[in-house]
Amino acid sequence: MTTFNSRLLLIQKKSNSLLCVGLDTDVKKIPPHLRSKKNGILEFNKQIIEATKELVCAYKINFAFYEVMGKEGWAIIEKTRAMIPSSLITIADAKRGDIGNSSTYYANAILNEMEFDSITVAPYMGKDSVAPFLQWENKGVFLLALTSNEGAFDFQYKKTGTRRLFEEVIKTSQRWTANNNLGFVVGATKAQDMKAVRKLAPTSPLLIPGIGAQGGSVEETVRFGCDKNGYNAIINASRNIIYASNRKDFADAARSEALKLTNEINFFRNKYF
Repeated sequence: MTTFNSRLLLIQKKSNSLLCVGLDTDVKKIPPHLRSKKNGILEFNKQIIEATKELVCAYKINFAFYEVMGKEGWAIIEKTRAMIPSSLITIADAKRGDIGNSSTYYANAILNEMEFDSITVAPYMGKDSVAPFLQWENKGVFLLALTSNEGAFDFQYKKTGTRRLFEEVIKTSQRWTANNNLGFVVGATKAQDMKAVRKLAPTSPLLIPGIGAQGGSVEETVRFGCDKNGYNAIINASRNIIYASNRKDFADAARSEALKLTNEINFFRNKYF
């Protein structure tokens, strides 16, 4: 069986893309002609996927935007996931993490029943809260390591001996699996600290949100977030792609933005690798 990390690398090489489109779909922001439709959000997601699928390596579905709708939102998550080509990576941005028994059920629900390829997980509760997600070598886990939000400085930069807490998370968690299926979430706004991340995890996939609306630098993200060969960075963009237009041309506009960002990422990959 191909491991998750190996599959990701193959997909990035075949697609020549590090881009991930985040489907953070907010009914208040989709084009007006879709808001009143019964399946407006699903139609929006479908058109975004159809327009961008040749330009990306992955799609990330942020569960919060769907869970707020209750059972209808859960149905949209599953239907959207099924629309994503099997040749690409699906990421459940669910940020789970609980005591072992609860995590076992979370892992089975999202990675098996809902058939996502990977999931974001909070590591604060330690090994037994993360291990259930790591048990399948073909399913990936992205641990929250160094996030883009202001509150990251509350804990993630605190010293624990000679390391900062985010460095300790990265160093320690790599002993939790031999399945080649572990990666880390690192915010694009923390690009300078990606050097420390890459030193500790030279070949691990990094899921990197924060490009575009949050102000992350594409050049620094590529330079410090990629591995030594220019791969294993999954650079996520959401709002600046999916809301590139608020009119009926929204899918074409999303494709244009995705193409622009993919070309920019590859320009800097060619420059540094």
